[in-house]
Amino acid sequence: MERLNETSIEGFILLGITDLPELQIFLFLIFLMFYVFNLLGNLSIVTLIIVDQSLYKPMYFFLGNLSYLDIFYSTTTVPKMLSGLLLGDKRITTFGCIAQLHFFHFLGSTEALLLTSMSYDRYVAICNPLRYHVLMARHICIGLASSCWFIGFLYSLSQTVITFRLPYCNMKQVAHFYCDIKPVIKLACTNTHLSELLVSIIFALVAVSTFSLIIMSYMLIGSHLLNIRSTHERWKAFSTCTSHITVVFLYIGTALCTYLGPITQNSLEQDRISAIVVTVITPALNPLIYTLRNKEVKRSLKKFLRGINNCSKFY
Repeated sequence: MERLNETSIEGFILLGITDLPELQIFLFLIFLMFYVFNLLGNLSIVTLIIVDQSLYKPMYFFLGNLSYLDIFYSTTTVPKMLSGLLLGDKRITTFGCIAQLHFFHFLGSTEALLLTSMSYDRYVAICNPLRYHVLMARHICIGLASSCWFIGFLYSLSQTVITFRLPYCNMKQVAHFYCDIKPVIKLACTNTHLSELLVSIIFALVAVSTFSLIIMSYMLIGSHLLNIRSTHERWKAFSTCTSHITVVFLYIGTALCTYLGPITQNSLEQDRISAIVVTVITPALNPLIYTLRNKEVKRSLKKFLRGINNCSKFY
């Protein structure tokens, strides 16, 4: 009970990205622009996948889940960061800090698992095209997506419990723009070596396993493509994977660099930069990455915009 009181009476202070007033407004405008692009781009993809029956395919089912995740993943941290930059309000309640950490890792780990499922989808589409509709039937896709959400929740719950079972005392100033595991654990009033080790082990089990499965999928795809004699057909098949590969290395690669290292002052500074890439930039770029190289999505978008234009003329 004493530990609970210590952590519940006082909130946390998010130190943010910078204390320089001349940079705060500039960063606010830049990050707000990325956040708006994120919302508009991902909402557009979700809307297209819902309204256009030609996109009722496993690949777009997972893409819709990914876009949905990106919206809420950024919303977990970016609005609070923007508020701190514009208004200077860096306070966050203990409950708010717990919720922010939990949902950040819940949505983030679910996205990593979803990217793994998408790599399996690409493997089946390229290596077993004749059995694609059987191996990626609707109930299997729903089962894969549901498993991603469930495992992501369990992972995040374990990390949240490990982090907030520690005693925190005095003024709790988080060296970040949101409540994350490493900067929060650093504030604990006890030896945190065991907690840091548990956090790293659990993260490694999820991150390394997902990354390994993705690499394995693409090794099998690569091996299959080498057996295709036509260079044009080989490149056509591989081009369907390039968007996914780009997102994987942007997202999972950055996460591996962030959470597998030890907690030091330099690592916390690097983590803030990595977090900006993962929470601000990547979710805004994902719609562009997937639509610019995807003819079906571009065709669906043009059809949707024509429909809106015709409706506006009618009224």
